[in-house]
Order: sequence, then C-alpha cells, then structure tokens
Amino acid sequence: MVDNHFLKLALDKAWFYQGLTYPNPPVGAVITDKQNNFVSCGVHIKAGTPHAEVNAIKEAYLNLTKDKEILKLTDSKDIHNYLFKKHNGIFKDKNIYVTLEPCNHFGKTPPCSHLIAELGFKKVVIGTLDTNKKASGGVEFLRQKALHVEVLKSSTCRALLEPFTLWQKGRFVFFKLAMSNNGVIDGGKITSKDSFELVHKLRDRCDLLVIGGNTVRIDRPTLDARMCNGKAPDILIYSKSKNFDSNIPLFSVPNRKVYIADNFDLLKEYKHIMIEGGEGMLKATTKLVSHYLIFRSPHFKEGTAPKLALKLKELYSSCLGADRFTWFKKLDG
Repeated sequence: MVDNHFLKLALDKAWFYQGLTYPNPPVGAVITDKQNNFVSCGVHIKAGTPHAEVNAIKEAYLNLTKDKEILKLTDSKDIHNYLFKKHNGIFKDKNIYVTLEPCNHFGKTPPCSHLIAELGFKKVVIGTLDTNKKASGGVEFLRQKALHVEVLKSSTCRALLEPFTLWQKGRFVFFKLAMSNNGVIDGGKITSKDSFELVHKLRDRCDLLVIGGNTVRIDRPTLDARMCNGKAPDILIYSKSKNFDSNIPLFSVPNRKVYIADNFDLLKEYKHIMIEGGEGMLKATTKLVSHYLIFRSPHFKEGTAPKLALKLKELYSSCLGADRFTWFKKLDG
C-alpha cells in the first residue's frame, strides 16, 4: 500500500529522534508529487525548532524551486511567512504524509495545519491523531479548508507516540543497555562512538539519569552530555550505602543534582528518565520501566549474558554506525 510505504519512511526517520524531542513528540513527514514519487522528508529534531511538516515542506520547496534563500531561515515562523509569500501554488498537486496529526495551535511555533492548508496540498495522510488536546484539531481544520485528509489509525505510528503520551500523563522511564553480540553487558566499553553520541544526546534531553552504586564505584563515570555539548541530567545513584569517593567525576559536574537513595521514590518528581546499568539494575527496575533501548555491538566479548525473564516487543531497529539500536516495549506479565 502506497500510503503505508511513505508513512514507514517517515517513521524510520522519526525513530532516530525518539526521546530527543522532549517535551514534544517525535514526528516524521514525507512529501510526494502527483505520481507519488518521493520529493522530500523532514523530522522534528528538538522542541522549539520547526516541526517535521515544516522541515519537509522547506526541503520540498528548495528541491522544486531551487530558491536557496529559504536555507537562510531557521525559525519556524520565518519559514511559514516565506512560504506563504513564495509558494506560488507548487504544492497543489503534492501529497504529504505525517506520522502524527499536524498541530493546530500557536505555541513556540505556528500551527502546521495552517501552513498545510495555505499551501493547498492535494492529499494529507496522517498516521495517528494527536492525544494532546492543546495541539489537536488539525484534521478538523484541514477538512474545513476542503483538503482531502485520510487518517490511517496506524498502530506503528501510535507506538512512536507512546513515550510522549507517558510523559504527558506522568513520566516516561526507559532503560538504556549496551550489549555485545553474544549478550554480555558488562566489562567496560562495548559499543561504538556513534552509539555513545546518541546516548549523550539522550542524556541532554532527560531530566534524570538513574544508575547503580556498584557501577559508579567500579566505572567512576562522568555521565554528562559532553559529546553533544549538552546539559548533564540530575543523577540518582541507587545504593544501600551512601559511601562514595567524592572524586568520582559525576559528582563535580556543574548545574546538576546528585541523589543517593535505596529506593526509587525520586522518580515521581521527574518526567523523562533514563536508567543505565547492568544485571542488578535491570532486575531492580523491572516494574518501573516501560521501554528498553538496546545498543548491540557486532563484536563478541568475554563474559556471561544475563538471564532475565523480560517479555519485550520490538518497536524499531536500525543500524547506527557499526552497532544496531533497538527500541523495545515491555509487555505485561
């Protein structure tokens, strides 16, 4: 099915930004011509920056007109205004596929629904409706403007949206794990620089990072986001003992709070939470975690793979440099 093909392409792009767009949802968008040939693809990269639809439309406008002036624009409002003046009807026979219902409110950026309506797309295909009442209403607005809109109610698009739904209602807690090809998860560095960079980007967006006391004592980590020049999240060290060497680097990172506790009550005060650690932390946090992000190296490593009775559903998997990263959802039971 053509619609599912282009939505999958948009989804594949958006999954690379899962957790990085907090507090916004990750979204992907694809634009095709009247013969349904690919024209452009855009994703939402970070809260406060242009949404996926705007990035896709900006790229499509450049590809279709060769007008490089639009490349000078990075603010979403400026891009909207430029396209309002310059589009000259070039999108009237184009289709746009979006994983999530276009926003319909003025927030940090103007509503994407208004831009899509103004450009007059031939067809708008939407993966799933927005669960955020403040931003929803895009479908109704576009139909009022006489655009042809299809909502596929895609389960794969809803899966992409689940972390956003969780932190909207309370908190999203996921476990980040690095694993060798034979399942070993301890004993020092396992994965590549590409995986480390993504982890640092996630730390930059998380409110809280949870780690076990033994890992802190053995690895003496910094747990910052230096590889992306980002902020360091607050830290909860899960430990029965509060005796730690104060020279361990994580304690000296500026503008962060470090807590030590033998329970996870602190998680109630945060919304976007990443847990790192080994087998002990995996067992201790099973009831807290809804999603797992596993980085798997192609290399074998000496050691023993943990035996854990986790029931997981794979949501998305892709290569990342030499490694592979996979998002899983924990199943009940």
